[in-house]
Amino acid sequence: MIDLFNYHRRESSVVHVGNITIGGDSPIRIQSMTTTDTNDTEACVEQAERIIQAGGELVRLTTQGRREAENLKNIHAALRAKGHHTPLVADVHFNANVADVAAEYTEKVRINPGNYVDPARKFIQIAYTDEEYAQELKKIEDRFVPFLNICKANHTAIRIGVNHGSLSDRIRNRYGDTPEGIVESCMEFLRICKKEQFEDVVISIKSSNTIVMVQSVRLLVDAMDKEDMHYPLHLGVTEAGEGEDGRIKSAVGIGALLADGIGDTIRVSLSEEPECEIPVAKHIVNYITKRAGHLLIPAEQNKNFSYLHPTRRKTRAVGNIGGNNKPIVIASNEGVKADYIYTGPKVPANRQNHKYIVDYSKYHSEKHTYPIFPAMAMPFIGSMRSDIKFLVLQYGTPVEEYVACLKAHPEVVVVCVSNHQNRLGEQRALLHEIMNNGVDNPVVIAQMYRHDEKNAFQLDAAVDMGALMVDGFVDGIWLMNDGQLPHSVLEETAFNILQAGRLRMSKTEYISCPGCGRTLYDLQDTIAQIKDATKEMKGLKIGIMGCIVNGPGEMADADYGYVGAGPGKVSLYRKQTCVKKNIPTEEAVEQLLKLIHDDQKKENS
Repeated sequence: MIDLFNYHRRESSVVHVGNITIGGDSPIRIQSMTTTDTNDTEACVEQAERIIQAGGELVRLTTQGRREAENLKNIHAALRAKGHHTPLVADVHFNANVADVAAEYTEKVRINPGNYVDPARKFIQIAYTDEEYAQELKKIEDRFVPFLNICKANHTAIRIGVNHGSLSDRIRNRYGDTPEGIVESCMEFLRICKKEQFEDVVISIKSSNTIVMVQSVRLLVDAMDKEDMHYPLHLGVTEAGEGEDGRIKSAVGIGALLADGIGDTIRVSLSEEPECEIPVAKHIVNYITKRAGHLLIPAEQNKNFSYLHPTRRKTRAVGNIGGNNKPIVIASNEGVKADYIYTGPKVPANRQNHKYIVDYSKYHSEKHTYPIFPAMAMPFIGSMRSDIKFLVLQYGTPVEEYVACLKAHPEVVVVCVSNHQNRLGEQRALLHEIMNNGVDNPVVIAQMYRHDEKNAFQLDAAVDMGALMVDGFVDGIWLMNDGQLPHSVLEETAFNILQAGRLRMSKTEYISCPGCGRTLYDLQDTIAQIKDATKEMKGLKIGIMGCIVNGPGEMADADYGYVGAGPGKVSLYRKQTCVKKNIPTEEAVEQLLKLIHDDQKKENS
């Protein structure tokens, strides 16, 4: 059972993958995937070496056909000849026969339940009777068991890797496009593994939507516990993108689960060179695991809180904070887009375009200015006139005192802070304590760091906010840093984290895959072109996919999609609907922009 307040790793079974183990007491393993053509032995070996030298503990390669699967033997031999014994993982989609071949030449094979036996997705409505559905499950078992036998004979581990974007039509029709459907897609295969006593199984559930990804994994862990399964988990946010947006999005999703002790191996999927993923993954793992052995947080979970089906905490609105309002952003000293700017003891002379928060001792009821109180100043809250007030609270503040204050002053917004080794656990503890006492004031989550390096700051902040956003506890975010970073970085990071958590859109989002041997165009260059051409478009989600494996499925979460359709060809999507097929790549970006602009003209006409 997950302890919401105290960090410890989930207990899982041990899986043997070549010369390493995953799960149990093993460290959280880091991995990446090559982007080269798996038929090109030299290119794959060179890229695999870069991943290994960066610290990758497993290397995955795409195997879309039998020819690629056969060449894994040569890649494997070449790496071993160079003294590398890092396990290789074959990534298989659509063709179960390829998985059989790959199992002979690699230490692990990843299969996707959405397309291992089920036919290719057409996103059509089919009503299955219970008998017909059972027959489909029998087809899976008949095909899957021989594969397991090959794996047993070759001591090959497997990963059951469910992608939200590639759920089968059968699952979608029975369970809908839901976390429950994602979980069942996985459980169908795990039940066969358990029945066949095949233990070397790792599981993953991925989505480009961080909330769907986290909720699905939480549900999967619960479903496995109920059926006495304890397989280790691989974590990742698929199609996370590139640059700081991809890093923040990955840290939000992966961090939300690792912080609860869930996860035994991770991959940060970035649309960049694969070795660039390794330092990001290492940082996330190191930041989380430092929480081990922290001082106990003796909190009590609210009886109405659902970890498996969380909803936003119900609060009364205070101005534009809480209630049904989107979460706000508070910035310190400087801000361009922030909803509130904290200026400490200084009251700004020009208050026309912003709302300011000032220390209560310097507050004089100026327009667009609001006081903030430390916990020890609670007695002064009633003596000051303001329609919005802020109160800084930390778990451990005398409950009777602050509860009486908040109930007497509905105009107060709580600013939740922590300096605990496990700040997530302590901030959760305060939120649950507030709910247990029937308090409905909104809560802004404030995080303080000491960083001089931008990437470390962004990753830590995204990790710390992930689970709190999924839990429904965030009415606002305030990031502070005692270091050399510009205030603009703090403000922009806060907005990016809220967008990664699907709480507030502030710019165009790019859902782009990391690329692999299936990608048949210059992915990184194309992403750069599309981002440059659409950077002024607010609130759009654009998917940029190397191939059709997850492309159409992930288009459900994107407004528009750019999907590789073949050598030199691209298809364009509006949501999940293909609207233009097989466009030459040299024309595709221009055609995508025309599609977006034409739609916008229709909306505005």
